[in-house]
Amino acid sequence: MDSFQFKVTNIEGLKIIYPFFAPDNRGFFMKTYEREIFKKNGIDIGNAEDIISYSKKGVLRGLHFQTQKSQDKLIRVYWGEVYDVAVDLRIGSPTFGKWQGFYLSNKNRMGLYIPRGFAHGYLALSDEVVFSYRCGEPYEPSFDSGIIWNDKELGVEWPLEKVDELIISSKDQRLPSYQEFKKENKGL
Repeated sequence: MDSFQFKVTNIEGLKIIYPFFAPDNRGFFMKTYEREIFKKNGIDIGNAEDIISYSKKGVLRGLHFQTQKSQDKLIRVYWGEVYDVAVDLRIGSPTFGKWQGFYLSNKNRMGLYIPRGFAHGYLALSDEVVFSYRCGEPYEPSFDSGIIWNDKELGVEWPLEKVDELIISSKDQRLPSYQEFKKENKGL
């Protein structure tokens, strides 16, 4: 049996989480969240909503955030593999405008805690992806925003060679640039 493991990343507050995992000859038992253990490891997330998304290979979602009522998120892939990206947009953060990417899959069981003040997105790398979000604040359509996925200044290095075709919603194709975000918002 493996207990929870919390690993720091290059961006303060952004944490990798490995769940409690107990395999046996029947299959496995996996616990992905326990409030008190998470609190002891600096993660005190509310539970405003739980979301599951399904994506086909090549779907790119993001980079999304809310301009007000920023959402912190616990995310995990239950089936398939994604390349997941978090971009620090916190005002005053020493890593403002920096991003970090992670390969998340049902095989590596890696989860991620994304604090408030980040943009988030992912690219589906397997034929099917089932992706889970636990959000600390509810989705508010009037505050919904983002930054275009291929912004040159941010320079996110998506593993595009791993997909044959990109599938991006028309809404995500019209997201503003990082420069436009900074002019409009200064940060989150």
